[in-house]
Amino acid sequence: MLITIDGPAGAGKSTVARVLARRLGFDYLDTGAMYRAVALAGLRRGVDWRRPDRLAELATTLRLEWKDDRMFLDGEDVSQTIRSPEVTAITRHAADNPAVRAHLVNVQRALAANRNVVTEGRDQGTVAFPGADCKFFITATPEERARRRLADLERQGDAATLADVLEAQQSRDQRDAARPVGPLVKAPDAVEVVTDGMTVEQVVDRLVELIRQRPAQLDAKRV
Repeated sequence: MLITIDGPAGAGKSTVARVLARRLGFDYLDTGAMYRAVALAGLRRGVDWRRPDRLAELATTLRLEWKDDRMFLDGEDVSQTIRSPEVTAITRHAADNPAVRAHLVNVQRALAANRNVVTEGRDQGTVAFPGADCKFFITATPEERARRRLADLERQGDAATLADVLEAQQSRDQRDAARPVGPLVKAPDAVEVVTDGMTVEQVVDRLVELIRQRPAQLDAKRV
């Protein structure tokens, strides 16, 4: 069974997807980490961001592995490195690159094939897996999302203000919505869940409730 969770930055979809997968006994796939890893590789190799073809070429040579909730780039665990503000600022070069996206969608499909998976990102229910069994769009108000992002940065030891985070988030939302390939949009058949005022467990409880409203499918796929 395949469950997709899409939504904007700071909505809590990564945490929710991880906990939901654990609750169901499914594998979890963080596709955003893949774009970040490609961007990190481009940064380390000195790729000219004005030459998207060079980044696309590089992407096809990378060994990207997602295992045990960790992102590995050519065998190196880069799970923490890819979350740095420096990498966040350049990830758009990978995310907005049609050739990179096409390659990574194929990688994602291969990773999810014949498995029970909860996968999350920006275009999982619309582009990567349009035929997914269950689709969710997780979101929250801009202020709530900015507060969550600020808390993440503080835990990482990065200095920032709520105003700075909110401004960066708004710019990112605009880019994600305007992206020529894989834009951030809610799939027509996705269920939208607004997470303001909800704990992670409450959100997961709600998703499980919605999933279990599909008894025939769940019985067939042993959820």
